[in-house]
Order: sequence, then C-alpha cells, then structure tokens
Amino acid sequence: MTRKLRIATLMSRHGTAKYQSAVADLQALFDRRLPGIEHTFIVVDNALPESHEERLNGGVTLIGGSNAAWEFSAWDSAVAYLGARLEDFDFVHLATSAFKQLYVDYLDRFSERLLNLMLGRGVALGHVDFYNESVSLLGVGSQSWLRTSFVFLPPAEIRLLKSFVSVTRKEAFFSGDPAAPFLKEAPISAGYRSNIIGWLTGDGTEQGVEWHSRFKLDSTTLPFFESKVLAILNEQMLSNRLRAQGCAVVDATWAATVAEALEHRGEPFAIPCWQEQLVARDSVAAPASIQV
Repeated sequence: MTRKLRIATLMSRHGTAKYQSAVADLQALFDRRLPGIEHTFIVVDNALPESHEERLNGGVTLIGGSNAAWEFSAWDSAVAYLGARLEDFDFVHLATSAFKQLYVDYLDRFSERLLNLMLGRGVALGHVDFYNESVSLLGVGSQSWLRTSFVFLPPAEIRLLKSFVSVTRKEAFFSGDPAAPFLKEAPISAGYRSNIIGWLTGDGTEQGVEWHSRFKLDSTTLPFFESKVLAILNEQMLSNRLRAQGCAVVDATWAATVAEALEHRGEPFAIPCWQEQLVARDSVAAPASIQV
C-alpha cells in the first residue's frame, strides 16, 4: 500500500478584507485535486500579532506574522512555528491568499501522481512566469521566476534557504521621489525597473496582461509601491537562490503533460531549462500570464 503524501500548506494573508474565501477555496482545491494526502494547513496573518495562535474550522491553524517582508517573512514565521516538524512532510506548499488571481488553469495540473513523480527530487514545483528580456537584480541576470502564490518545495530546500526573505533594505533601491522612484545606483537593471513600473502602475510588461490592482504612483501611494516592489524582488530572488543551490524550477503544466507522459511509458526524464519547459507547456495550454 502506497503511503499517503504529507503536505504542509503555509498560506500568507493580511486580514480578510480581500480574498475572503481564500482558505475555503484552497481547501476545496485540495479536496478536488489531492484528496488522498495528509494535510497540515497553517495560515499566517500578517495583520495579527506574532504571538497569536488559534484553531479554525477544518483543522486550520492561524498564527500571526510580522509583515516585515509580506508573504516571505510570513512563511519564515510558519517555518519557525513548525520547528523540527518541518522534516515530517514530503512537501511544503507555499501559498498566498491571492492564489486565484489572473491565470489559474495551472492549479488543476497538480495531482498526487504529479507530486509522487517529483518526490525525492530537489525541485520547486509551480507556475513559471517570464519577462520578454533578461533583467538584472543584485548583479544576477534572469528572465523567469516561479510564481510564489502557489509552490511546492521539499523541506530540505527550505532548510538550505534559511529564510525566504532576500531583500529588505528600501534605502538601497528607492529615491523617495514618485516621479523617479528608483535610485540611479540601485542594483536593478533599467529593463527591470521599466517592467515593474509598467506592471504596478501602467499597461503591464508588453505581454498583453495587466495587474489586477494597478494604481497611480504619487506621494500617497509611494510607500505601498516600495513595499510591493520589495515583494517582487523577493519573488525573483527566491527563484534565483533556489537555482543557485541546485534546486530545479519546474513548471506544473509542463510536468503534468510531458513528464507524466514519459513516466507512464516507463521512460526516464530529465528536467530541462525553463525555456524548453515553456515551449512544451504552451503547446498544450494557453500562454501564461505574469502574476506577482
């Protein structure tokens, strides 16, 4: 008899004014796509004191978070809460309460079969997004990243990371001027600056998709802009750091089609670069949208 997969979900949220049904929606998705697993569900609410802890309906544990680095510090809080129990799980599932925004078809690609196929591998499994051109952040060039609103990771990769937070110092990036929000000497390329400003305040990143919560950048919205940009940079750096420690970034749509087909035929498979994954992915699915 096959042992049940043990998965710990760490969901970040900031209050319940937005995405009120996020917890129920995620539970429904797991009931539909992963009905045979052993599931531990922890919600970290960054609007609650860090000392907060309570039990919600459905066996969900609710704890507070610092909001120092949005979802990234929230996940650190959840890992600290689990402590040595982290190693009890086959996968840790990172999620945010906004996981159902924009392109969502990839969510129905997850299955117990897919996760078992990735079991024992150094992989981060989710949805790969990309820019039209490579960008640079902190001296590291990259073009793609894993959308952090819904990712599966083995505990060992999390231990290697030590923290999900990579970027915290606003003063290293921002000028304080909404007309030119980035410092000239900030360690971020011109193309990346343009993509971020377009995504948060304009027409997107020239891929025909717009962010669901874009806003006008002025003195009143500048603090939010800076915090949101740090979240974007932390998302990019998480993929960069995972790759640097030898963890393969795996697109769920690619894995659920190409990898599962090869496994079904008894053929071994390697995990190719993200470009090859996306070529195969987009031959069977609609082109992906960017979501941060």
